[in-house]
Amino acid sequence: MTPLKLIETDAGKYSLLLNAGGTGVDEVVYELGHEPSGYFWAGVARLIVEHEAPGLAGRFAYDPEAGMFCAYGTDRAALAELGELMSGPATGADRVRALVALAAATGFEFDD
Repeated sequence: MTPLKLIETDAGKYSLLLNAGGTGVDEVVYELGHEPSGYFWAGVARLIVEHEAPGLAGRFAYDPEAGMFCAYGTDRAALAELGELMSGPATGADRVRALVALAAATGFEFDD
């Protein structure tokens, strides 16, 4: 799930984290007209859930910031699955390009 990290913040409470602006695809995100902020990565997560993993919908919440993506909740398995799914775009230029193209095709707007 590199470069994401899944941590237990309290007994039975988990957070999936990504340091925004520190991925290998930041330049690609800029080239695509976006800021590689936590808000952008929350958009990536929402796209993935909506289009590729609808079974994850409603199983966690998002709390992004400019410098960090965060999804949190009590469902560790759901957060781990999201981390695996987000690893691709966080490390692969072609994958992040495909998701930004999907967003454009479906009218999804990133909040970055």
